[in-house]
Amino acid sequence: MRLEYFQMLDRIEQLDIAVPSLAAAGVVPEASPVFEGHFPGHPLMPGVLLLETMAQAAGYLLLALDGFSRMPFLAGAKTAAFRAFVRPGAHLTVQATRIHDGSGYAVVDASILEHGQAMADARLTLRRMPFPSLALERHVRSEGVRLGLLEA
Repeated sequence: MRLEYFQMLDRIEQLDIAVPSLAAAGVVPEASPVFEGHFPGHPLMPGVLLLETMAQAAGYLLLALDGFSRMPFLAGAKTAAFRAFVRPGAHLTVQATRIHDGSGYAVVDASILEHGQAMADARLTLRRMPFPSLALERHVRSEGVRLGLLEA
């Protein structure tokens, strides 16, 4: 993970098109400017970054299902819950399962676990639309390669 660059996932570990679901891994860095303010002497990964981590897993699931042809944008979060503190050095598993798809939107249940313990979960709505720029499409594809979803 590179928190300050919003690279919340380190690699995709499993993609199941039939379910459809995705599992990803990420290691929270031991040091990051984020922890200097959240919180001094008691560093915790901010809840908003946990939500972003789940949204990225959901987005990469949808990208894989669409063959990287449409960009998923977070449109809503329901029932988000932060169940335990996520500290620097944590080894996270991020899971995403699509539960609904239609009219340009998809609903995904996502969760974050550390050693099997629930850390956070949410029901996310993502809007899928054409890439708004070639630069964004290229960046997302390069991240797909970095994560192991696409071949170089």
